[in-house]
Amino acid sequence: MPIEPRRDAPVPPLAPGVKYRRILLKMSGEALCAREGGFGLDAGAVGLLADELTQAWRELGVQLALVVGGGNIFRGLGASASGMDRSQADYMGMLATVMNALALQDALEKRGVPTRVMTALAMQQIAEPYIRRRAVRHLEKGRVVLFAAGTGNPYFSTDTAAALRAMEIHADALCKATKVDGVYDRDPKQHPDAEFFRRLSFDDFLARKIKVMDSTALTLCRDNKLPIRVFKLSAHGNIARVLKGEDVGTLIDERP
Repeated sequence: MPIEPRRDAPVPPLAPGVKYRRILLKMSGEALCAREGGFGLDAGAVGLLADELTQAWRELGVQLALVVGGGNIFRGLGASASGMDRSQADYMGMLATVMNALALQDALEKRGVPTRVMTALAMQQIAEPYIRRRAVRHLEKGRVVLFAAGTGNPYFSTDTAAALRAMEIHADALCKATKVDGVYDRDPKQHPDAEFFRRLSFDDFLARKIKVMDSTALTLCRDNKLPIRVFKLSAHGNIARVLKGEDVGTLIDERP
């Protein structure tokens, strides 16, 4: 009996009042852990994240691309600090991001969301190679695209990879999911009096040397006028609010 080709789910229409048509969402590998600072993959955490993404995708019709870090499996910078060659450690970190992307792909497709994993390093048996025009076409067809393996080059973070991919696919904004409500001048968990910023310019962010996102990624966004929204991932419904363009977390853009 011939095998029926897999058919994608119908593309949800863009909901009225949605600010962004196409978004790149960056999150850390810790989002797939059972607890903050933990390691490995937790089926419950992956499922909760997939539920939030599925609901937002279905209700809003936004074209959604994802970049997930790999720190829950392997931290390249940590291994490098322990004596491993930096390039070798970074390549191992890229493989960790592929594992996370495949786990999230599986959870999303179990919920009826069509997805594609595209990697900067060739691994044809498990994912598509990253080709910009193909990625854009997937998004136009309503598929959620997961970009993995960073930029394919050592010494570049997944933040930088997210900024680069966001510009390549002409995303309307780069949204970074974190553990806190947005951008503070200091770590709010260690400093209860830390100042929260509802809005920052790119230059202010760089001048204050805030560690939420590395300077390479932020400079790329500044030079290409790509706004960044930093928000708390664990707050239920925040992903949908951000995709709608609501004033959640901290907005970083070119305006002073």
